[in-house]
Amino acid sequence: MEKVSITECPRDAMQGIPRFIPTEVKATYLRLLQRVGFERLDFGSFVSPKAVPQLRDTPAVLDLLDESGGATQLLAIAANVRGAAEAVRYTKVDVVGFPFSVSETFQLRNANSTIAQALDTVREIVAICHVSGKIPLVYLSMGFGNPYGDAWSPAIVADYTAKLIALDVRHFALADTIGSSTPANIAALYTYITEAFPELELGLHLHSTPDSSRDKLIAALDAGCRRFDTALRGFGGCPMAEDKLTGNIATETLLQLLYEQGFETGLDMDAWAEALRYSKEVFG
Repeated sequence: MEKVSITECPRDAMQGIPRFIPTEVKATYLRLLQRVGFERLDFGSFVSPKAVPQLRDTPAVLDLLDESGGATQLLAIAANVRGAAEAVRYTKVDVVGFPFSVSETFQLRNANSTIAQALDTVREIVAICHVSGKIPLVYLSMGFGNPYGDAWSPAIVADYTAKLIALDVRHFALADTIGSSTPANIAALYTYITEAFPELELGLHLHSTPDSSRDKLIAALDAGCRRFDTALRGFGGCPMAEDKLTGNIATETLLQLLYEQGFETGLDMDAWAEALRYSKEVFG
């Protein structure tokens, strides 16, 4: 039975919620998710508290997480070198994720830097991760197009991928930041990048409205994708998305599809059910 790896994304799900979720509630939820057995847990970010107030307690949350969270790797987001340097200080952090945009406009809006500056940032983050024994992961944000009129094509995405590979990045996620992808262009872009760079670990971080999530996942699976980022109950997404229903693809949607198609996840479904119940304490 073929296995599909899942990165659960509570960080993405929580970051846009206006009311502050208590630190202990976050940590309890994350500890439950650690027991499920996801490949990775996108748990928090080392970014400016002004930029993302909800995650200002990431260091305190991290201190409360299980030291031996099974095989689940803890993934922290860092938008700059300072954040990456802080993240790698923690032995519990395994992966440092950097949001790199193939849209110049979004790169400026999201991280206040140009694409050229972002490439320099990635170079430094990779060096920091290498010395600290962490995995650098790059999200190719706006990977399926952008609403700003910036040039986009699969060739442009591949060109930036090549530049990042030259900086010694091997872990990538094609990110549909605003939910603009379709089943057809998901299959086309994933195939294009994997054929151009077969050595990469490539996953998909898709945002979607609930009614189109399943079709997008089917297209990705049919194209050979075996790594997905999802969030329990489908919360999160990009604040710039015009459709308020556009969020992360729900983990339960992916799990149901994988069960139907006979894929293996290796997850503890009893622990999953417990995390699902507790999610009401987190998200209401």
